[in-house]
Amino acid sequence: MDVGVIGAGTVGRNHARIYSGLKGVGTTYVYDIDDEVAAATGAVVCRSREDLLKRVDCVSIAVPTPHRAKIAREAIAAGVHTLIEKPPCLSSIECERLAKLIPDDLVVGIDLVERFNPVITEIRDLIDDPHYVAFHRHNPASPRVTGNSVVTDLMMHDIDIVSHVLFPGETCTIHASGTGDVAAALATFGRTPVYLSASRRAAKKVRLIYVEVEDRTIIGDLMTQEVTIYHRPETYGQSGGLYHQENVIENLLVNKVEPLMIELETFLQAVREGTPFPVTIEQGLANLRICEAIYRDLSA
Repeated sequence: MDVGVIGAGTVGRNHARIYSGLKGVGTTYVYDIDDEVAAATGAVVCRSREDLLKRVDCVSIAVPTPHRAKIAREAIAAGVHTLIEKPPCLSSIECERLAKLIPDDLVVGIDLVERFNPVITEIRDLIDDPHYVAFHRHNPASPRVTGNSVVTDLMMHDIDIVSHVLFPGETCTIHASGTGDVAAALATFGRTPVYLSASRRAAKKVRLIYVEVEDRTIIGDLMTQEVTIYHRPETYGQSGGLYHQENVIENLLVNKVEPLMIELETFLQAVREGTPFPVTIEQGLANLRICEAIYRDLSA
């Protein structure tokens, strides 16, 4: 199977690197408007998008957000299975139009790599009817990110996880405040309050999920891929003006893997088997609608 990557920025370079090392991949092709940037990926450089789409069975689209829908339409028209970097479109309306163009026999998915982080899989299997969930996703400022608010740039990952992994099918209400670079949202999924924070103004990169259930508190670090469980203390009280408690702390053994490798392997498997990719265009559309609701609160 020959694969392609359109766009050779940070995301595109990583896609090209992993595709080139996967079993079952023949040739990896790349196209970027800058030939030198494309050549630096080590993949075979194509001189046009049209040339690349003629050569490949599937493609990752990793261009800036304003161009994704147009290039995805070209790939769909060419009959090429497509993985689109998130957000797939500038708006939910544009995403609705794109979804209508996809034939039943074509695999089209959204690149939301955190969905494939083993920490998320571990925590999903640990919780049932949680009392409270919080996500914290904070970055230092990056000149690489243009054209997206902090909501679609960062918070969308966690919106996707709570909507489609932790609380699939639950009705969501949400209220938010913040700016284009710092945002916080309080959502309710079913009966569970969910707090989401995202920032592009931090001094430290943070990727944390915090969950309270009946007898445990669970903390997952999505970068180090570590999960810690704090079991309810056997004793808790105050003595001599000081609080004391006895906790049992459990560190889970997580199978540490590169989430992007799992995502791309899953995409290629879906193509081979003719099955949907786990992050569908419909789920991408639902994520965009929630992001737009949050952004309306930020702009109010």
